[in-house]
Amino acid sequence: MTVTNLRQQAKVKAAKYCAYQERTQQEVRDKLYQYGLYSDAVEEVLSELITENFINEERYAQAFCRGKFNQNKWGRVKIEMMLRQKGLSNYCIRSGLNEISEEDYVAQLHSLLEKKWNSLEGEDDYNRKQKTVRFLIGKGYEADLIWSFFKG
Repeated sequence: MTVTNLRQQAKVKAAKYCAYQERTQQEVRDKLYQYGLYSDAVEEVLSELITENFINEERYAQAFCRGKFNQNKWGRVKIEMMLRQKGLSNYCIRSGLNEISEEDYVAQLHSLLEKKWNSLEGEDDYNRKQKTVRFLIGKGYEADLIWSFFKG
């Protein structure tokens, strides 16, 4: 099989890979190496996929933020940390986080807080508060925002 033929087949596979769900450049780059391409060919195919709008990291960040917030009930801190691990730019991360409205964010935090608080019935208030706060911080919500619910 010629290099050009292999490159073309890899591009078609990568395009299908990207069409299935949003991907980062690094995820596609790793997949292209798995297909047997080498660095120059990988970067060429990656460039073509970006030009053809199969890969768009801003779009990826927006979809990631919506999904993790709505499905997993994650807070901004955890979402931002995961996007940084994936190597996205600050611009893409900000764009993604803007997908979460402030009203929905506070409402979801309040809902999670109430649910966790009610699940800890029978414990003294100090332990309930500590466990609830730890749970919400683990979900990626900001500590000052969490504590503001207890003060207000």
